[in-house]
Amino acid sequence: MVDEARLASVGLSKTIAELRNITGKPQTEKKKHNKTDYFSTAVRRSKRLKGGNEPKVEKSRAEETNKPKRPTTAFFIFMEEFREQYKEKYPNNKSVAAVGKAAGEKWKSFSDAEKAPYQAKIEEMMAEYQNKMQAYNINKKQQVADVSALPRALRLITD
Repeated sequence: MVDEARLASVGLSKTIAELRNITGKPQTEKKKHNKTDYFSTAVRRSKRLKGGNEPKVEKSRAEETNKPKRPTTAFFIFMEEFREQYKEKYPNNKSVAAVGKAAGEKWKSFSDAEKAPYQAKIEEMMAEYQNKMQAYNINKKQQVADVSALPRALRLITD
């Protein structure tokens, strides 16, 4: 099976199998790791018997759609204005990355006084957002209270 000419060219005259026969050491079998079975522990077994993990309850999409969205950052308000200026200056540039890079560099070069108008807009938007969130949370608590009162009302009707 083994090409003896090839072995001789490398400087070997005997194969590994022949060397093992000479030394008398048998080839060792691969060691079997002491792995425990996935279902062998009591916790795993109990979960398997119960039917596995309980599925996570997902939030309803309607609840998420009514929730007010957080306002953007001052940089993104600046970015909206900067995009328009950049398009006027460079009408042939179609690269979004170039616009973003230029806006980032300009924003970093701004002083706190130059960033102040954008920060003021954000503060106004944040105050409006907090008012909407308070109204949303109050409405949400009322809905939960209405749902929790429902089973008692049904019990009174059936009795």
